[in-house]
Amino acid sequence: MSSLVLFSILIALMLTGMPISISLGLTVLTFLFTMTQVPLESVALKLFSGIEKFEIMAIPFFILAGNFLTHGGVAQRMINFATSMVGHWHGGLALSGVLACALFAAVSGSSPATVVAIGSILIPGMIKEGFPMRFGAGVITTSGALGILIPPSIVMVMYAIATNTSVGALFMAGVIPGIVMASMLGGMTWYRARKFNYPRQPKASWRQRLRAFRESAWGLMLIIVVMGGIYSGMFTPTEAAAMSAVYAFVVAVFIYKDIGLKDVPKILLNSANMSAMLLYIITNAVMFSFILANENIPQQLTAFMIEMGFGKIAFLLAVNVILLMAGNFMEPSSIMLIFAPIVFPIAMQLGIDPIHLGVMMVVNMEVGMCHPPVGLNLYVASGLTKMGITELTVAVWPWLLTMLVFLVMATYWPAMSLWLPKALGMM
Repeated sequence: MSSLVLFSILIALMLTGMPISISLGLTVLTFLFTMTQVPLESVALKLFSGIEKFEIMAIPFFILAGNFLTHGGVAQRMINFATSMVGHWHGGLALSGVLACALFAAVSGSSPATVVAIGSILIPGMIKEGFPMRFGAGVITTSGALGILIPPSIVMVMYAIATNTSVGALFMAGVIPGIVMASMLGGMTWYRARKFNYPRQPKASWRQRLRAFRESAWGLMLIIVVMGGIYSGMFTPTEAAAMSAVYAFVVAVFIYKDIGLKDVPKILLNSANMSAMLLYIITNAVMFSFILANENIPQQLTAFMIEMGFGKIAFLLAVNVILLMAGNFMEPSSIMLIFAPIVFPIAMQLGIDPIHLGVMMVVNMEVGMCHPPVGLNLYVASGLTKMGITELTVAVWPWLLTMLVFLVMATYWPAMSLWLPKALGMM
């Protein structure tokens, strides 16, 4: 009964158009005052202790690093390198968009940032070369979703916070699924480009490829700084995030010189605004999780599902359906912070690995970012292309179907996620 009341209040508030962070906060306060005897002192204590985790500091640092790279010329250099490598294949510029999105995802940690950075340069270039607007928008909107799967990923940090899972192991678990998904999106792009005979670029010489690599090397080095630092034990994920912010600042301001020192305060302010918004959501989500735990709702759900005879296959299917439905009207950070504490205890009871569950949930978030009505990437791409959401939805459907096929793989083939962290001794 209490779970029904709790979720009814939350859904009712969200249907009014209220921001999710405020909806969560009001739901918690309404429930606390009317249906529980929890003292207000413990609420205040939980609000502060909930965001006292060391891992949370990684979020503002990764946002800052991503903003330095987005405002700098790193994206353009990555596109040049990607084009030199795959531009001569069918649909060369579109394929270079998929590769550039994968590379930029590995340094930014954010899907909308990847869509903006790569799309703002590549979509006009594709149209100029003779690609249809729909094709370019479809490729970049879906490939940009790689930003939350290929590490470092802000959404993975959110999952780790909600479930007390290792951030480093999650990052490593995202590497192979990220490569597989980028390959599948690239395969769909190549197939459609070949089918409709879209233009190809002249084949670059190895000298041109080497020059393009050298120009983009400083940006690509960030992948080694973050992933190498975590794997070698030199940094914790949070320290790696701080290093990535400092490194991105040095590269953008002093090496590439795309950003002047006078632009730095504006970037710091933008990063602070985005971080504050996410931290506010986290604070309210922590309180929501506290209420769920206080009312024993996850335990009741676990008992109910086991009584109903739910095995691993049925449970994972149910989680996918629920998360895809939630993706219709919520953004990834909120979904992760609300649903992870609910499904996590059930998954543990059924013997599902927490790292595998985390990767599966992140892939769900990726799909959610590319379908209406609240797909974040759709809105970002709409702003870049001036296309309507309905037209964009039609444009992305071949790649969206590819992502759904990949979701089935990520759900029922745990070895894809778990092999690398196990091989590196992180599990």
